[in-house]
Amino acid sequence: NDKRERLVKASRDITINSKKVIFQVHRVNKNNKDEVLEKAEKDLLNVTNQYIARLVKELQGTDFWKLRRAYSPGVASFKTYDLQFFRPQAGKLLTLAEINTHLLQLSDPSLEPFQINVLDYLLGLADLTGELMRLAIGRISDGELEYAEKICQFVRDIYRELTLIVPHMDDNFEMKKKMETMLQSVVKIENACFSVHVRGSEYMPLLGSSEPNFSFLGVTDFEL
Repeated sequence: NDKRERLVKASRDITINSKKVIFQVHRVNKNNKDEVLEKAEKDLLNVTNQYIARLVKELQGTDFWKLRRAYSPGVASFKTYDLQFFRPQAGKLLTLAEINTHLLQLSDPSLEPFQINVLDYLLGLADLTGELMRLAIGRISDGELEYAEKICQFVRDIYRELTLIVPHMDDNFEMKKKMETMLQSVVKIENACFSVHVRGSEYMPLLGSSEPNFSFLGVTDFEL
């Protein structure tokens, strides 16, 4: 129906614009950190006020859980890219209660508010680990191994905690698939960090470059 179509479109708009924010975050380095994060936070606020607010308006005062499959991808994407998630050095995440409190501020107090459920929160958290994996690889490429190791520990902790929760969830098919992908992200970060420790700084440029590089063979070029 029309409402479902509007929700699907709103969800897509949230996903597209949230991805733009994360692309900015992946550009962060020790020289531009404050500038990049400041712009990303402003853009994220715009996503909240323009797109999330529209979704909340559509869903408040309704049996929104019946329409979950229409809006869930956008909600998961937005929570993945919330910049509060991208501060592993702080060692904490936004809680579900904090997120829903924020959504209340976008709602009409005279109507039943739209709230995110546990499953959508965990799906967003699972997607976050994939983005953190990409961020960690990028930091290693720029020589920031210590920062990448903090991300690695952060992602490892998330995965470990979720392995205790997911088996007890009633509707856990989606999360089981996410857990497999999450484990791959953990392994990729661990392998990248380990490779740098073993092979040293010569490994770092190779991670962030698509150009052929044969320095690990002891030569600057190699004729195939």
